[in-house]
Parts: sequence; C-alpha cells; structure tokens
Amino acid sequence: MAASSSTSRVRYKMLKRLLWGPNMSFTVRRLNVESLRYECQVQSRAKRVPMPLEGVVGLEIHAQIHSKTKMFSGSAVHFQSPPNALVSFFDASLPGTLPVLNKRCVEAAVMTALALNCRINRKSLFDRKHYFYADLPAGYQITQQRRPVAVDGVLNYSLLGGKKGNQVVRKNVRIKQIQLEQDSGKSLHDDARAQTLIDLNRAGVGLMELVMEPDMTCGEEAAAAVRELQLILQALGTCQGNMSEGQLRVDANVSVHGPGEPLGIRTEVKNINSIRYLAKAIDYEIQRQMDVLRRGGSVHNETRSFDSKSGTTVPMRDKEGLQDYRFMPEPNLPPLVVYEDPDSVPSGADVQQAVVVQSLRAELPELPAVRRERLVKTYGILPEHSLTLLNEDGLVDYFERVLKATSREPRNVIGWVTNELLALLKQRDLNVSQSPVSPSSMAQLLELLETRRISSSAAKQVFQEMWRHSGAKTAVEIVSELDLSLVSDVEQLHEVCAKVVDSHPHEVQAFQAGNKKVLNKLMGSVQKETKGRADPITVRKILLDKISKRV
Repeated sequence: MAASSSTSRVRYKMLKRLLWGPNMSFTVRRLNVESLRYECQVQSRAKRVPMPLEGVVGLEIHAQIHSKTKMFSGSAVHFQSPPNALVSFFDASLPGTLPVLNKRCVEAAVMTALALNCRINRKSLFDRKHYFYADLPAGYQITQQRRPVAVDGVLNYSLLGGKKGNQVVRKNVRIKQIQLEQDSGKSLHDDARAQTLIDLNRAGVGLMELVMEPDMTCGEEAAAAVRELQLILQALGTCQGNMSEGQLRVDANVSVHGPGEPLGIRTEVKNINSIRYLAKAIDYEIQRQMDVLRRGGSVHNETRSFDSKSGTTVPMRDKEGLQDYRFMPEPNLPPLVVYEDPDSVPSGADVQQAVVVQSLRAELPELPAVRRERLVKTYGILPEHSLTLLNEDGLVDYFERVLKATSREPRNVIGWVTNELLALLKQRDLNVSQSPVSPSSMAQLLELLETRRISSSAAKQVFQEMWRHSGAKTAVEIVSELDLSLVSDVEQLHEVCAKVVDSHPHEVQAFQAGNKKVLNKLMGSVQKETKGRADPITVRKILLDKISKRV
C-alpha cells in the first residue's frame, strides 16, 4: 500500500512539471492534474473494494410447432419413430425438390404472436442461413433473418418473492421477434465404434424461434418466464412444450456488469432441456463470471453447455470470431403474406390457403394469466395459490376433482393440495399424474376432517399412510386400524384436561396473569395424552372452564 501511494505521488509531481509549461494556463494545468490524481485514487480503491456486479440474462427459445407434418414437406412429425423413417426427398435435400410452406405452421406462429402482444408483419421473408453440419443435408437452414413474422412483443410472468418468498411478484420481458425456421436432423455419436450416425426424422420440422431481450437478472426469473411461455404455448396448442423430448429448447445469453455500466461480454449456454436446470445453469454462469472479473480476469465470448451432474457450465467452442452465415434470400419461397380480415384477402386468391389474423384472434383460448384470475375469483384462493396450481401440470384438475367430492371449503382444500401433496411429489420427483393418492381418496380424508371424525394432526398421519400404501387402503380403514378417531367421550376429555391443569400450576398462573399463549402448551399436553385424538375446539372450551374455576 505504501509503495503504491509513493508511486502515485511521483507520477503526480512528474505530470505537474510537464503540464506547467509556458503554453498552458494555470487553471487548465491544475484541473488536469487533479483529474489524473482522482483517476489514480479510483484505480487504487478498485483494487481494494469488491466490484458491485449484477447479472443480465436474455433467452433464445426454439419451440417445435405442434403440426402433423413438417414445415416445407409432407413428412409426418412423430417422436421416437425408427431412424430415418420420416424423411421426404426434400428433407434429404435431393436435387430438384422444392419447399411447400405448411399453413398450420404459419397460423401457429401468428397465434403465438397474438398471445404475446407482438406486432405481426403483414409481409415477412424467408432466408437461407448457410452452415455445414452432417445433420443439415442442404448445407443451409431456411429461416427468417431479414423480416420475421412478428416483432416487439411482451411476455408477462409472475414468480413468488417478497420477504417470506410467498408473495406474487409480477414482471415482464420484451420479445424482440418470433421467426419461423426449419429444424435440423440429429447426430447420434457411437463412441464404442467411433462413428456418428445421422437421423433425419427431425430435419425440416417446423420451429418458432422466440428471441427475448436481456431484461432478466437471474435464473429464477428466466425459469419463471420460460414456464409461463410453456403454459401459453400449451394453452394455444401451438407447441406441446415437452422439454425432455426437445419440443422446447432454451439457449441463455448471460453477462454481468456494474450498475449503470454497458453490458458485459456474454456467454451462451446452449440447449438447456429443463426449467430446473435452466435456473441452475444461469445462476452458476452469473457467479462464475463475477468471480472471473473480481480476480482481475476477463470473460470470453464463448458457447458453453450445462453439466447437470456437476451443476456447472463447461466450454464448448469459442465465439470470438464472428461466423459468416452468408445469409441470402430464399429463392424458392415468395414473401409470406398474412391478412387482417377476410375482406383484405385479394379477389381471386384461395381463401382456404390465406392466413387471416382476425379469425385466429377469435380462436385464442383462455390464457394462463386469465385462468389464474378466474381461479382466485371462483374459489376465493390467494393469487400465490393460483400460481402454484397452474405451474404444476395437472394440479388444477386434481384440485377441482377433490372439491367436487368433498363439502370442505376451497380455501381449506388448497393447503392440502399445494402443501401436503405437492411436497411429497417433489421429494420423490413425481408429477401429479403419478400421485399414489387419488383425488377421490384425498376427498374422503378431508371429509373425515370436515365432519370432525379426526383431528388435523391425525389427518396428516392418515395421508402419510395412504401415500405409503399407494392408495391400497382407504382413509376410513387407516383411521380404524390405527384408532385415530376423535375421542367422543366428553367425560374422558374432562378427566384428561383436569389432569393437565393440575400438573401445570405455573402455566395456569401465567394464563391467569394475562399470558394467553400458554394455553397452546396446555392443549398440546392434552393432545399428547389422547394421542392427537381430542377435538381442539372442545379441549379449548374445557380448559378455559377449568382454569377459570381454579383459585
């Protein structure tokens, strides 16, 4: 520190002599010297104080269009078909074959754009993007580089936040563009035989590429945005959104920078195939870049992949050199034109082949945000509950089926579904359809609780037993086997409460002195004596009566 300070003073004196020349005024010399001294001080402080940094995240999402046939050929689209069983002459890029645009793919893109409040280009263009992979037979991909089908949209999404992590926080991310393009084939690497096999079943399948602006700051936000998009696509029917089957593939562009500074150098984390891994990959990459910069290093512009086993991102290839894709207009496809309403379709044109925005807008279904509002209004549940219900596949249906089979209030059912059921499902990495406890079994259990045949603590014990036996035993059978029915003998409850009051004189005195909280301890002692089989309401009344009579 002393050496650094001495060096700064020497530099200051040298600069002072140089600047105090005959051709400069004193004011200018003094200002420049003070400015340079300030810069030296800032540099010195920067070495001692950790840099405040924040993450920036943008996403590129490839959504496979839900269509019976491919984008430009009549080949069928089907997951897990035998290799190369769904390949037309055009998909294999045989000479003389020409693309024929699939109307369904265009309509899917337009519907998605409408749901995301995009501006739809009435005329869009197709281009060739040239690059050479073995699974791209033509040596180029048909895409939309110059003028995509839609631009300037917004995705509104919500996540749980706040001090306790249970408040709904609403955010949004801008959609830069939605473009149509064709998928490539798939390379299958056989390490045992040191060879690579090519499956062209996927070649030519229709994709929507959605490019999001860098409006997010962490993995949690990105995961919430992708989940909301997934729900929207599934509601529209434009993409099934199954990430494990590659129907929704996410690339994350991640960088870090100081507040108020220009965006930093970004890395791209490719082909993340689950929402949970997306959050982990982004958060790891943000922290990695921060550590690099704080050690005085520099972030490289590179492509990385996420290793789910180690929870880290690993380098794939360098991106310092800008790749020249040699974009050119696709000569075999005319401009793509969509029409606002039937009246705007030119006379003589085939109306059946025209894509009409007005008609597609009328077909838009109830979107996730609207459905959440409806759940809150219909059942009187909290917004955070509606968020949880929709975010888990099949959970809304499970909840509503339980409600139909029990007289218990929705606000009393929701806790069991979102807490007890969901907690066990996540512990065992199961989805709702794999739950060992069916909605009817859950309803039977809650009906026992509603009619006060069992206590809430006993109900949780019964639920655990129902789960353990995979629904083989009913709630009624388990209550009978374990003798969990509420004690109905009032005289017995009076005896137990009297015993508890007699054995806890200090708590009784504290209650009489104004400490009402000790009543919970006394009630807990009664429950312990009755093995959780006492009705809390009845116990409370008896205890209060006995305490008031005690001198």
